[in-house]
Amino acid sequence: MIEIKNLSKKFDQFTAVDDLSFNVAEGEVLGFLGPNGAGKSTTMKVITGFLAPTSGSVTVDGHNIAQSPIDAKRLIGYLPEGAPSYADMTTSEFLNFIGKVRGFSGQELQQRVAHVIKEVELESVAQQTIETLSKGFKRRVGLAQAIIHDPKVLILDEPTDGLDPNQKHHVRELIKNLARDKIVIISTHILEEVTAVCTRAIIISSGRIVADGTPAELESKSRYHQAVRVSLSEQYDLQADLSGVPGVAGVEAEADQQLSFTILADGSEPIFARVSELAQSKHWPIEEFHVQRGQLEDVFRHVTAKEAMRDE
Repeated sequence: MIEIKNLSKKFDQFTAVDDLSFNVAEGEVLGFLGPNGAGKSTTMKVITGFLAPTSGSVTVDGHNIAQSPIDAKRLIGYLPEGAPSYADMTTSEFLNFIGKVRGFSGQELQQRVAHVIKEVELESVAQQTIETLSKGFKRRVGLAQAIIHDPKVLILDEPTDGLDPNQKHHVRELIKNLARDKIVIISTHILEEVTAVCTRAIIISSGRIVADGTPAELESKSRYHQAVRVSLSEQYDLQADLSGVPGVAGVEAEADQQLSFTILADGSEPIFARVSELAQSKHWPIEEFHVQRGQLEDVFRHVTAKEAMRDE
């Protein structure tokens, strides 16, 4: 269990983290979201003990990060923003170095280095110096060093930044597997990452929590929740047919697709059956027809914009 209580971090007169309180339990994958400058990376650095809090506390499995830093940090694997490393070392040398720092030696060290190189698919660059690696490979080296000691807590700042789609998929599957017996916190600006990997998401803005829930719970707060997306094969006046239909709030045309529309629900009640029945009776020229769960991006924009207005 990670317990964060009334956590604040100030830099002179600027408050980067403002009285945050939340817990994360074993088996949870928490997506930590927010616009640039919201305080995501600062919060990660305070949780890992890289920065001292101005006030409040962070407890990792019963160890206060400020009072018992060594005991707490033994339990944490951390991939910082930018995946810093020693550029003149090879991948293998760097992971051996990190393993020794973590207290391993001899055969156990060799086994752990070999294991993470295979786990994160670094075999092809094991003998290359890190300065010669692509951004994506550097990110994977950073992930390998974070898991070399099999930590109980894994804190990842933008873990798939710079990876191609295949690499992203592999890392996300790896995170899911690791999360079975760990606490995983992922700071990200990629909203698809949250729906792909996370069991819970917290959105922060101006250093404060503005939303907290499962991805499905957050999506249900979107104005597109229970909306019906329709693509037509030819022009048709949907608005005329839908005017006055119970539960339908309106119709939006999609800007980038001329014959695609979103039929908005008035509240959280499903309208799909009603709209489908109407479409059949009126013989709409339908090419595509499906329900939307809601858009996390829509919720993200709404709650962060609302917080920004509060600060003005």
